[in-house]
Amino acid sequence: LVDLVAEAGAPLRVLHLGGGALTLPRYVAVTRPGSGQQVVEIDGKLLDFVRTKLPLPRNARVRLRTGDARDVLGRVPEGAFDLTVTDVFAAARIPKHFTSTEYVALSKRALRPTGVHLVNLADGMAGTGLAFTRRQVATAKAHFAHVLLLADPGILRGRKFGNIVLMASDAPLPVAGLVRRAASDPFPNRVVRGQELDDFQGGAKPVTDADAQESP
Repeated sequence: LVDLVAEAGAPLRVLHLGGGALTLPRYVAVTRPGSGQQVVEIDGKLLDFVRTKLPLPRNARVRLRTGDARDVLGRVPEGAFDLTVTDVFAAARIPKHFTSTEYVALSKRALRPTGVHLVNLADGMAGTGLAFTRRQVATAKAHFAHVLLLADPGILRGRKFGNIVLMASDAPLPVAGLVRRAASDPFPNRVVRGQELDDFQGGAKPVTDADAQESP
């Protein structure tokens, strides 16, 4: 998505909610020079370690902030970013306050009109029917005109647990390019969209702060 969301090499404004070892910020900094990025990570010791052992590329315009990503998201300027990337985990689960329609509303507020809300989900435990992801689809649809999923077919079939990427925007997403890249990847994925995504969602309803639960 980072490669396809804008003209090749054009700089982006990106807000990373959850930092880890700053892998995606590094990629954006190298492939889209001049991009302005912010990273929010609750684990300050992790950021200190990364700064020391894995320094960012020279001239990378990446601001690192320590704190709860939702709290920071609620304070960023309106319409400031082209892309928000939510990749927040605590003990291998997504905390519930990152799963609700109120949270997605904050992400949309932070985006430009053509911006993209991108989330790394985790689901696929046997017997759940991907209920968590179905409700996340409904939650994203409550705010954005275009929504799709990118996932390993085995996860979608309920055969294993893993990551599912959700993308949402009011502007059309680069579906053709995503389908082509997902199919040719060393680890092929499927793009679920349109009627197939509607069928996947079924009767699932949006999540609110009042009934939110952490991921499986």
